[in-house]
Amino acid sequence: MKKFNHLKASVFGFNFVLLQRFFKKVMEVVKTVTELREKLSAVRKDGKKVGFVPTMGALHNGHLSLVKRCVSENDVCVVSVFVNPTQFNDKNDLLKYPRTVDADVKVLASAGCSFAFVPEVEDIYPEEDTRVFDFGKVDKVMEGKYRPGHFNGVAQVVSRLFDIVEPDRAYFGEKDFQQIAVIRAMVAQLGYNVEIVACPIVREADGLALSSRNARLSDEQRKLAVKISETLFKSRTFADQNSVADTISFVTDTLNGISGLQVEYYEIVDGNTLQPIRSWNETSYAVGCITVYCGDVRLIDNIKY
Repeated sequence: MKKFNHLKASVFGFNFVLLQRFFKKVMEVVKTVTELREKLSAVRKDGKKVGFVPTMGALHNGHLSLVKRCVSENDVCVVSVFVNPTQFNDKNDLLKYPRTVDADVKVLASAGCSFAFVPEVEDIYPEEDTRVFDFGKVDKVMEGKYRPGHFNGVAQVVSRLFDIVEPDRAYFGEKDFQQIAVIRAMVAQLGYNVEIVACPIVREADGLALSSRNARLSDEQRKLAVKISETLFKSRTFADQNSVADTISFVTDTLNGISGLQVEYYEIVDGNTLQPIRSWNETSYAVGCITVYCGDVRLIDNIKY
């Protein structure tokens, strides 16, 4: 009898596995706005929540952390893979940006994504987007200062994607710290009913912040790039006994003293307003934001004090 029960359980177990595989939702790759809207309209009729992760592809574990959180917190997860031309003020940077769509789609399928949205430029911008946004001081400092037009392009593409997907929640990584502030300002200005979810920076085991641009680093540059996060971590201890100005000098002097690295800017700001601070007493939310050239590869990172 025990043998029979064991055999019956095995048979039913096998059938159950087959049923699981049969009913498991397969990710769909959608390439047009019209098709995605149709599919999401059907989803909403069932009262399901839609989460959204906008990416420019060349996916890494940082992106996957966003996707996995989106999958866990929503009924449907949409991930866009689109290299947005309007946010590149350097056309060479646009041309060099890594594109790995086939590999990205496979990664998204394994992460539980529902829809991979892979549009062409003409579908996102059927007409030239001439909108000009003004988010006050938030988009004028740091990246906004050194990459004129960048955040206007970000606002153009994210607002366009929000119009298409109409997500309940949208997920962004804190490595792009200033970008999150700009997107929140855009959501408030345009009145979107979407929750912006900021997710922690994901780092390599040695501390380097994950970035699609890391793929452009040579082996030697990769060894240099980790000095960015190492120096930021050390600056926390330094800041305990030193001023804001001295901490900024410590970081910039240390990194500029390493051949192959060049700091474009390092600013310590109020994490809410993104305005530079002069004293630690000015805010309880101080964040150091940095951009460093490693050869010709532009890398960004940040750290909370």
